[in-house]
Amino acid sequence: MTTAGRRTRGGAPGIRPRNASRSASLHGVMTVDEALQRANAVLPGRSAPEEQLDPRWQAIIAVGEFVRTEPEAVWSFVERWGKHPSDDLRTAIATCLLEHLLEYHFRLLFPRVEREVRKSTRFADTFSRCWKFGEAENPRNAARFARLRNQARKRR
Repeated sequence: MTTAGRRTRGGAPGIRPRNASRSASLHGVMTVDEALQRANAVLPGRSAPEEQLDPRWQAIIAVGEFVRTEPEAVWSFVERWGKHPSDDLRTAIATCLLEHLLEYHFRLLFPRVEREVRKSTRFADTFSRCWKFGEAENPRNAARFARLRNQARKRR
């Protein structure tokens, strides 16, 4: 587990999407558009001191509540912020969003991840911070994931 309000490997506990358009979060019930708007309003921002919750991470966690139901909207957000110069911001994008997009939507999104890793060294770094879960653990997908992560680590 990390500090400053950052999530554990499993995401924010106890929060489940209610349906495809709304999600219960620490900030109440909101739509994906509202979550993205709130996150974009605080990003890129600066890291909070270790003893405080980081509003950037909290906003990204709220966006993560829509990974299963709104992958296209979350992907657009990941594609934008996964190339940012801030290591801490890219870590949040990788561990709160990208690895979970691949957990549930590997076949849909992995070709896009491959493209972005090849285009951007920062996105390659973001992807290299991801762990395999769900669909990414399928043996065939896991092999593709591992090959791309090796390529991404060489690009950093």
